[in-house]
Amino acid sequence: MFNFFKKKEKWVNPVKGQIIDMKDVPDEVFASKMMGDGFAVIPSDNEVYSPTAGEIIKVFTTKHAFLIRSLSGLEIILHIGIGTVELKGQGFTIHVEEGQQVEAGTHLATVDFEYVKSMEKEIITPLVITNMDKVKKLDIVFGNQEAKAEVLEITGV
Repeated sequence: MFNFFKKKEKWVNPVKGQIIDMKDVPDEVFASKMMGDGFAVIPSDNEVYSPTAGEIIKVFTTKHAFLIRSLSGLEIILHIGIGTVELKGQGFTIHVEEGQQVEAGTHLATVDFEYVKSMEKEIITPLVITNMDKVKKLDIVFGNQEAKAEVLEITGV
């Protein structure tokens, strides 16, 4: 009846581009939501930002992914591209380090997506909340969105 006890958070788009449903990601692990739920972006810009305030828990040595823990305790994998682990960091410049506190919109990385495509890797960038047991509902704004625009409202964290 009333939602007095539900907390809501708003997150921003990590990279300018088209936001798509996770089920449309061309990778079974993401599309089947094995690791969690969220959305993916088909980037139209090379700059990648934090979707929320929190801590950088891990920057993969191959520079293709970040683990972030939000201030509310949600755990996020921001995975830049599909198959990009094989690039061993080529085409990626990281602007943060493990243990660093970030705000929504903090610049995480610059990615040469033209290089990624030239190496026959997907540029689709999934954002996955891995501890979905803390989430009741995700409201996602799909379609073309600017970087750092509010695109996700999370209820129940």
